[in-house]
Amino acid sequence: MKILTRYVIRAHIGPFLFAFSALTGLVFLNAVAQRLDDLAGRGLGLLVVGEFLLLSLPHVVALTFPMSILVATLYAFSQLTVDNEVAAMAAGGIHPGRLMVPLVIVGMALGGTVYFFNDQVLPEANHRLSSLLTDIHSKSPTLQLREAVVNEIHTDDDTRYFLHASTIDSQTNELADVTIFDLNETGQSRTISAKHGRMAWTADLRDLVLTLENGVVYESSDDRPRTFQRLRYETQILPLSGVSGELERQTGGSRGDREMTVRMLQEEVDNSLSQLQAVEEETLAASRQAVEIAVRGLPEAQLAAPPPVTDQVGDATLTSGAVLPPTGLEREVSGMVQINRVRAEVYRLSAAQKLVEIHKKYAISVACILFVLLGPPLAMRFPQGGLGMVIAASVGIFFVYWMGLIGGERFADQGQVNPVIAMWASNAVLLLSAMFFLWNVGRPNLHKPWTRLAGAPDTA
Repeated sequence: MKILTRYVIRAHIGPFLFAFSALTGLVFLNAVAQRLDDLAGRGLGLLVVGEFLLLSLPHVVALTFPMSILVATLYAFSQLTVDNEVAAMAAGGIHPGRLMVPLVIVGMALGGTVYFFNDQVLPEANHRLSSLLTDIHSKSPTLQLREAVVNEIHTDDDTRYFLHASTIDSQTNELADVTIFDLNETGQSRTISAKHGRMAWTADLRDLVLTLENGVVYESSDDRPRTFQRLRYETQILPLSGVSGELERQTGGSRGDREMTVRMLQEEVDNSLSQLQAVEEETLAASRQAVEIAVRGLPEAQLAAPPPVTDQVGDATLTSGAVLPPTGLEREVSGMVQINRVRAEVYRLSAAQKLVEIHKKYAISVACILFVLLGPPLAMRFPQGGLGMVIAASVGIFFVYWMGLIGGERFADQGQVNPVIAMWASNAVLLLSAMFFLWNVGRPNLHKPWTRLAGAPDTA
């Protein structure tokens, strides 16, 4: 049996590695292509671009790794069935279900690996990628001069220049018929013209140096109306510092739901639930006090109203519990109940959103095991499907699974569905489908080639 176990596992290694490499490459290229606009024209170094690509990879791996498990099991068992190896093993007294035992064990190990990856590696990568994109967006784009238009140039000392050139050679950085307008000093204007010019950047791509040749400088001032000064020159060097912003890296920062581990998410859930309980107790206490005053006929001024309470939930600040005035008790209690109802809904939705992420991590890990259970009997049920069946079944199963997962997440985030049901419904469908095909594997019939070759009796 050890030989058989090794043989079955080896039959899956090649298809898994090929499917994982191909799917990861395709999805990764598509993901990077969608974010090229975030990198273009910002003067980023190779290290920053490399960091961006590296941090974008874990999100892709989290998607393609479970998909590759399904593709590998479908393809491997499809080939085993087509080559009559499953029938030959059945003729030797080995039930097809026995071939799945080592795969289930491997699937459990892969599921644990996926859980660790989604809980430890992916959140940290998402957080760093989010911080990097925020830093990139806050960086000024690299200056790009266009010919035959007026280009506005900002420097780090809050000065502005307006540059016009009839032609700009992007290969040699040569400019022709250059005109620069300097209007930074109030009441004075300076215009620089040149027949030719050259652009040069400093090593850090922050400063631009213009070398102008054969030109004239015109200056005028409000202090000397109707006069201007003209200065001819052969060569003039005009440094423009800080025209390209430097990428400043920030550390820390708040984390989103997909940037937290299970432990962090559970702490947020516990905090939201404790705040929710406090709001409910506060509302109940105020209602009881109002009822007691109404029953006893006490003056409204004797009502001990709770002190104001301010809570911070994400970016929202919620305040309630203001001191009740001695008149209008009924109206004030009703208003506080309405405010507390909104606060309670905010805490409830916050807890639901965190629970969705927790159960999603577990559900995707368990799905890896379910794919191992579903793939072999499905491939043996349609042995003549070949590669087309593998592709169609993989795409169909994953489409249904991810649509159920994404749809359930959306409804659960809005509080319309319980997070547990929303995240585990797709797994329940996979489990029922796997049980159905496994049950058919255990029933010999004319549609199963291994039963005919093994000489097993046909049953209706």
